[in-house]
Amino acid sequence: MPEKKRTGFEALAKASLSPQEQLMKIKRGNHSFFIGLPKEIALQENRISLTPDAVALLINNGHEVWVESNAGAGSKFTDRAYSEAGAKIVYSPQEVYKADFIMKIELPTLEEMEYFKPGQTLISALQLGYLNEERVQALQRKKVTALAYEFIEDKVGGMPIIRAMSEIAGSTVMLIAAEYLSTAKNGRGIILGGITGVPPTKVVIIGAGTVAEYAARAALSLGAEIQIFDNHLYKLRRIKHTLGNQFYTSTIDTVTLSESLKNADVVIGALRAEKGKTRHVVSEEMVKAMKQDSLIIDLSIDQGGCIATSEITSHAKPVFRKYGVIHYCVPNVAARVANTATTALSNIFTPTILRAAEEGGIEEMIYAHNWFMRGVYIYKGNLVSEFIARKFKMKFKNIELLMAARV
Repeated sequence: MPEKKRTGFEALAKASLSPQEQLMKIKRGNHSFFIGLPKEIALQENRISLTPDAVALLINNGHEVWVESNAGAGSKFTDRAYSEAGAKIVYSPQEVYKADFIMKIELPTLEEMEYFKPGQTLISALQLGYLNEERVQALQRKKVTALAYEFIEDKVGGMPIIRAMSEIAGSTVMLIAAEYLSTAKNGRGIILGGITGVPPTKVVIIGAGTVAEYAARAALSLGAEIQIFDNHLYKLRRIKHTLGNQFYTSTIDTVTLSESLKNADVVIGALRAEKGKTRHVVSEEMVKAMKQDSLIIDLSIDQGGCIATSEITSHAKPVFRKYGVIHYCVPNVAARVANTATTALSNIFTPTILRAAEEGGIEEMIYAHNWFMRGVYIYKGNLVSEFIARKFKMKFKNIELLMAARV
């Protein structure tokens, strides 16, 4: 009997080929979020994550929002406004923390963390400058997924929330400087800027990012003389090009910076954190050599500060003096203009939430988008931030491996 001719399928079946492993593609589908907006209790924070208009939009898209009573008061948004937008007003933190998705400005206190339950998601600031190990461990014990909004990127690698808050901080900082240079605040008694026949105010800005750009724009418009220091030449070139003015720029050289600080009326610390913490580029000796009643505003304080003499202050007590120099080191400067800041935050958060709902939830959003994944520092109780792990000598896991395993 003649041998039967083999088909291609039979030959393939007998071949020693192994299938290649691939991650299963996530099925997308609409997801409804149960969002809680607690009242901020830390550091005199006045902002809230979502405006009433944003809440109305989310509710119209099938989401549920609970707002703790008076949570929006600091931003001039009333309970009635949130209620008319469709939110449920609750009257205790125990109630609002029943939500699956908690949106805050400041990292929850240890007391607030006791309200969490496994499986919840938290989005808030992280602020590595005064983060402690105890808070990290508390979130781990609760087995929540926590994202730091300052690390969430957009599709092109920018940090939209940092950009928005930096614009506000840079625009606000010169108003603060003008206030504390005045005689009314026991400052040097000089005007910020310059007038005919009087030498202009000298402003030194350390850092050449977004904060520096907006601070420099405001200072130049008032007639101040500015100097900008940064160790990245491309940033210095970019800020000169953006502002379209000729002003002094330099890399951060100890001798050159020291000389500039001696003559400065205002010093603004605006360095971005690298590897989790800002380094001190202004030493105590440099501060000692500054003019009496000159002013330091360290906007890097939430990441540890870039000036050795800086210590965290609050809106209730914003300044202190050291070596005769006034120090302003409030970490949440944007809270001075809480309504504007809340609107800016809400404009970023709202489309992100709607996008996450389309993806099928926060977990699917993390899985599908690296730019969103970069905001995660705790995933279901697992520390996944190398920065935090190094800071506190803790163990961490790779989030991409955890996501692949779908822990």
